[in-house]
Amino acid sequence: MSLEVNKALAAVLTAGIAFMGAGVIGGVLVHPHRLEHSAIAIGAPPPSEGQAPAAAPAIEPISPLLAAASADNGRAITGRICASCHTFTEGGRAGVGPNLWGIVGNHHAHAEGFTYSAAMRSKVGETWDYEAINHFIAGPARAIPGTRMAYAGMSSTAQRADVIAFLRTLSATPVPLP
Repeated sequence: MSLEVNKALAAVLTAGIAFMGAGVIGGVLVHPHRLEHSAIAIGAPPPSEGQAPAAAPAIEPISPLLAAASADNGRAITGRICASCHTFTEGGRAGVGPNLWGIVGNHHAHAEGFTYSAAMRSKVGETWDYEAINHFIAGPARAIPGTRMAYAGMSSTAQRADVIAFLRTLSATPVPLP
């Protein structure tokens, strides 16, 4: 029996040596070109010395679009995109994100009992007006650097207007349109 075990171990050892030898010989025959920098850049590169940081894309004002915005479309959009993290009912529980009932016209970090990021807590004196919500929905990390909201942002101005029109309805006394 020990002879059979020795044969099995010798076979494994021989295969390992053969694969190692093939790797060494392959490395000698083929010289791969090593890249000086990564081929894929994730995020914007930091500005180099003497170079100004890239400006954030301009966000179109939302106020002119709110009169024609559809709260029903906004409800559907938030149901698809936002409902996995947020709730929208009066007195509703917080999920991954805070309950958004009464957010329009309220102050930042408004939901009691929710643990906001330090970046969001630093804005507690500011109001969630229509333009502030517009900028946040367009790109949370650009609007409030350091926020924990991992959503990349909504590029469509019309969809943002619909979402804001829906969020406006989430109040006993909705904030008047501009």
